[in-house]
Amino acid sequence: MNELSGQMVELPSGATAWLPCIVASQNVGNGTNIGALSHIGRDVTVGEHCRIQGSVYVADKCVIGNNVFIGPNATLTNDRHPPSNGKWKPVIVEDEVVIGANATIVAGVRLNTGCVIAAGAVVTTDIPANQVWGGVPAKLLMTREEYNSRRVQD
Repeated sequence: MNELSGQMVELPSGATAWLPCIVASQNVGNGTNIGALSHIGRDVTVGEHCRIQGSVYVADKCVIGNNVFIGPNATLTNDRHPPSNGKWKPVIVEDEVVIGANATIVAGVRLNTGCVIAAGAVVTTDIPANQVWGGVPAKLLMTREEYNSRRVQD
């Protein structure tokens, strides 16, 4: 471990990142926090006030909206197998989305505003706004309203 490990650095946009990590994009919004060991690829756009936990992988050209939470070890891809030879389909994450730990969002998927992706889910299709999805492959579990009411009771 070197003296940089575990240090917080401020990015030019007012975002912060914890070392070591790779932030290859200049498009990271104010108030966003990027956890250690994360990889934010080239030409990625990250909105304001996002929380990206440690060891998250965001492939080149993906778009993340405002007020998004991404749990540890989540993966946002931009290519399916077999490789597409540069014809990438980035993931689009709209505002107010929650992505749980170890979730995988497959290339070309759109997560619409306010949806929640459960920990460990593999998302292969677009997710409508304000729905909660989980499983492998991910399927509809409940609405965001139901999710919020259950969280308050727990």
